[in-house]
Amino acid sequence: MLYQYKTNLETYAMEKESGIQNEIIEGRNAVQEALRAGRAIDKLYISKGEVDKTLGHIASTARDKGIVVVECDRRKLDFMSQTHAHQGVIALCAVRDYCTVEDLFAIAEERGEPPFFVVCDEISDGHNLGAIIRSSECAGVHGVIIPKRRSAGLTAVVDKASAGAAEHMAVARVPNIPAALQELKKRGVWIYGTAADGEKDLWHTDFSGPIALVIGSEGDGMGRLVRESCDFIVSLPMRGRVSSLNASAAAAITLYEILRQRSL
Repeated sequence: MLYQYKTNLETYAMEKESGIQNEIIEGRNAVQEALRAGRAIDKLYISKGEVDKTLGHIASTARDKGIVVVECDRRKLDFMSQTHAHQGVIALCAVRDYCTVEDLFAIAEERGEPPFFVVCDEISDGHNLGAIIRSSECAGVHGVIIPKRRSAGLTAVVDKASAGAAEHMAVARVPNIPAALQELKKRGVWIYGTAADGEKDLWHTDFSGPIALVIGSEGDGMGRLVRESCDFIVSLPMRGRVSSLNASAAAAITLYEILRQRSL
């Protein structure tokens, strides 16, 4: 938890230095109005240990709307705050609304193409997620699926890193990635995971038909349950001394091999 806390603070510091800041809403009344108006909110941060009834009501309302509520140290709120009057609550806004998985299937049907999805398993770095969204949009992916927790969301940093692709790519956010993969499989989608010890290398894998490509987290790769949900595990050929690629680089290479096969 201490490492995660330091990582978050370092991320915010880099965003401030670069001039890329997420749009945030601070204060109890402002956040309540945003929730009432249906504003697209990525995460709601509330000071840990607060017993105030208003904050409890805000958290309850957010959870009812499917918004992730994070209890955190007040120092983190102080660091995030731009007004220095957050009153124990800050809402991190999404740059656009999330879609549903059903919406992604509808996009594929509208284009008259077999479904082509990307599933991000806990990609926590906003720059990586933005780059994956950019490559996905360029490669003709119908939608990207991310988890609600332990993942970057559609924030300003992700939008910037995607070079505007996030404005055009449908992104669905689900409570549980393994459950989402099982639902995709029931609907005829083949699940391909990426890992260094894959059963087949990229050049000898058939990517025809409805598919979902799973990209694992930056540090640990795919989680155990996610990996067990995959129909195939694919590896990228490596000829250098470094044994792996950045998650977004691996995604881009794999996506374009899939696009090449689908264009034949």
